[in-house]
Amino acid sequence: MSLSADIDVRPITEAEFPDWLRAVNTGFLREPTPTEAELEARRIQFEPGRYLGAFDGGRCVATYLSFAQEVTAVGGAPVQADAVSGVTVTATHRRRGLLTRMMSRDLAEAKERGDVVATLIAAEYPIYGRYGFGAATTSTEWTVETLRTGLDPRWSGPSDGARVDVVDAEEVRKFGPELHDRFRRATPGAVSRRDWWWQVNTGALRFHSKWTEPFFATYRAADGTLEGLVAYEVEDCWGDGKQQPQDTAIVRGLIATTPAAERALWYHLASIDWVTRVKSGPRAPDDLLPHLLPDPRAARITSQADWLWVRILDVVRALEARTYEGSGSLVLEVNDPAGFTGGRYRLEASPQGVSCVPTKDDAELSLDVTELARLWLGDESAARLAALGLVREERAGAAMVADALLRTSRRPWCPDMF
Repeated sequence: MSLSADIDVRPITEAEFPDWLRAVNTGFLREPTPTEAELEARRIQFEPGRYLGAFDGGRCVATYLSFAQEVTAVGGAPVQADAVSGVTVTATHRRRGLLTRMMSRDLAEAKERGDVVATLIAAEYPIYGRYGFGAATTSTEWTVETLRTGLDPRWSGPSDGARVDVVDAEEVRKFGPELHDRFRRATPGAVSRRDWWWQVNTGALRFHSKWTEPFFATYRAADGTLEGLVAYEVEDCWGDGKQQPQDTAIVRGLIATTPAAERALWYHLASIDWVTRVKSGPRAPDDLLPHLLPDPRAARITSQADWLWVRILDVVRALEARTYEGSGSLVLEVNDPAGFTGGRYRLEASPQGVSCVPTKDDAELSLDVTELARLWLGDESAARLAALGLVREERAGAAMVADALLRTSRRPWCPDMF
């Protein structure tokens, strides 16, 4: 067995990409050997220096990649992020510190670049807290029984001059990116999408043998403004005697810039002939969906879990990037064992502006950088974390002050997997 010191951790070359992708597929328990179509499609994303591999005897046994991303802060500001993905360690090489070596290298480079945060979607909960990441958003999925909603099954579109239209993938590639940019800048926790995302999700790039072309529908307001887009597939099912269609519409993604667009697209899904069930896909935990229905009980939660994880790399820039609904002052003692951004900071914030500066004043609230990440987008409660023993009040009432400053009226949401 090779010792950890004998395993070479470094950026891969383009020639090593097939071996690296084989290791990714092995780690994610997919068919190991990538097809030529998969190699061609995934090579488009390759960025020298940001694809890391661990090599034992010339074979790739661990993988890691990062790419430039923007994540929306509370208030709508785009924040420069280091998005982490493709993290695997082959089962034969676990517990040798390979992930730690790759993570430490990448975060140091992200800090040097000036990235404010790092982001990822965690397949397993216990892994990333030790690197300073905290779960910053939650995702909820609903299943809607359309016959129980109380909606008119004959509904065919809005009655106020707005319209819902079925469109094709080529059209979506043209207008989708601009619509998504408007959506994400109004949605704390949402992230930017690269052109590759649109190519894959509309079928211009196809490398999965089980890929199914989705249906697409748009919502346009009465003045013609595009305000919503939904992508969905339909799972065919017939009841006894082939006379009772019981299809399920499975939403791949629904974005809307207005409540009217969101309502109309859900009504569209719930009124499609033969569809008796709608699976919402990942949504914000306080999504409008259940209460858009005359009978909200027609929608039941079928899944709820942490989603976007954040690692703060610059406390000052992260806290100054967002807006605040309340006013107040708080001295934070932030512990960062990795040494990227720890220290004591005075946060002074109001709806009119914010200042976060290093200070020598006595700390009022002490916490690890992991917990600060959980608070940053406004979804978590400092008082709750204090009750769990994860933050410490150095001054009585400091957690309530933190909540008054940091929590938001709507919960953040990241609709994307990356």
